[in-house]
Amino acid sequence: MWSRLKAVALWCWKILSTPAATLSLGFLTLGGFLGGVIFWGAFNTALELTNTEEFCISCHEMENNVYEELTRTVHFSNRSGVRASCPDCHVPHEWTDKIARKMQASKEVWGKIFGTINTRRKFLDHRLELAQHEWARLKANDSLECRNCHSSVAMDLSRQTERAATIHTRYLLSGEATCIDCHKGIAHELPNMEGVDPGWKVPPELQGDELPEASVFDRLERLARSPHRTMWSLDDELSAVSMIRLPLPKTEPAPPE
Repeated sequence: MWSRLKAVALWCWKILSTPAATLSLGFLTLGGFLGGVIFWGAFNTALELTNTEEFCISCHEMENNVYEELTRTVHFSNRSGVRASCPDCHVPHEWTDKIARKMQASKEVWGKIFGTINTRRKFLDHRLELAQHEWARLKANDSLECRNCHSSVAMDLSRQTERAATIHTRYLLSGEATCIDCHKGIAHELPNMEGVDPGWKVPPELQGDELPEASVFDRLERLARSPHRTMWSLDDELSAVSMIRLPLPKTEPAPPE
């Protein structure tokens, strides 16, 4: 059995490796060129077919989870009518970067085959891990996909709020930070961020002053949002609560006897 397969393989190799005696060099060159054009066209067509939103949401894991979230954001519907699709944010435009991203994304096929996130519960359980992978990728390539549409050179800082313009000038334009450092959750809902380093924090000199008349309520709000309730001690809580004066109920005067 094996000897027959070996003989057939050797025979095929002999035919392919033997120079043609009846075909001219020009014919072989032209044939090779046409074959290369056909192969490249087929390869590029297949590549672009996998680079469409229809292909991305052909799996229910994407359509029922992240795509559903995208439809509720400004990247999907806005006053200017410009829509960012899945490949706009997750696939680089340059060919070499695109091929590298496609090779990385081929691992997602295994997740589809083995049903890694084929239910909503599984998706939520893996949400933080998936988000961290994407954040790390965008951090490593300096938010390349964001810059496909957003150019720091074209930013009109005068039309931004004072705080946004200051932060962009100090951190983005200087290269100290990149888009994904501050704009996590811009197109999809954030996972549970408890214990997760946000990646960038507002420096003290850029933080606004605490208003005295609102300080008690601000602290109570921060305490309520703190998952471990460690921002205040018990004495702080009691003193803050004692400072809140509730209006006394109005009492009607007693009728004369």
